[in-house]
Amino acid sequence: MTTIASPSSSPATVPQVPLVEMRDIRVSFGGVHAVDGVSVDLHAGEVIGLVGGNGAGKSTLIRVLSGAHRADSGQIIIDGTPAQIDNPRDAKAYGIETIYQTLALAENIDAAGNMFLGRELRSRFGSLDDSAMESATRGVMGRLNPNFKNFKTAVMSLSGGQRQSVAIARAVHFNARILIMDEPTAALGPAETAQVRDLIRQLKSEGIGIFLISHDIHDVYDLSDRISVMYHGKVVGTVKRTDVTTDDLLAMIIMGKPPGEATQKELASLHA
Repeated sequence: MTTIASPSSSPATVPQVPLVEMRDIRVSFGGVHAVDGVSVDLHAGEVIGLVGGNGAGKSTLIRVLSGAHRADSGQIIIDGTPAQIDNPRDAKAYGIETIYQTLALAENIDAAGNMFLGRELRSRFGSLDDSAMESATRGVMGRLNPNFKNFKTAVMSLSGGQRQSVAIARAVHFNARILIMDEPTAALGPAETAQVRDLIRQLKSEGIGIFLISHDIHDVYDLSDRISVMYHGKVVGTVKRTDVTTDDLLAMIIMGKPPGEATQKELASLHA
């Protein structure tokens, strides 16, 4: 029997369509299932932490989304529509940008040169339009990192946090909506780590969805809205940060046990 809501009934909440869904992704190398039926999703303005031990499959999963590796099977859906991502150019066309730990910056040129590397602006006479590129760079940096002042400095002379700012600015300027960040605070000091954390919060406030890959469980715990834990190619679980402790996450990462399944003795052994 069909039930008709009365005029006084509250309208049903329409679920928000995720920016990206990865459904039942599978990748094998020989007989090894590096990614074994993994499903994750990401919404606008959300940070999803993606964690797991070495060989858990998180890097392979993200390489599929970034177009660096084709999945054996599964589906990627962008804005509710099936997407075909066969290479990094396809990923960029969907607004997916990846910031690798190496940052892929040209060390001997400045921030503007790096932001427009391979996509340089030219004047009507065909020469490089340095002033337009610097102006655009200042505009993006003013939004992301107002304290950035070293626009004329080669990036090799910048701090780790400033270099991250340049890499992030490049992605955002070219309309990234889905950002993959691989170990963004690796090898950074406390002040630079705080700077990158502020950048991530700013990106989130602008509605950009972020996959955050990190071995630093405190970074993941502090910055993520939800956390997906991989173990031996599978997702142990995806949890709300507010519903778990760091010990729960460690049990998922090290033992492959969802929250509530590890005993107190096992949790205590994580700190032994």
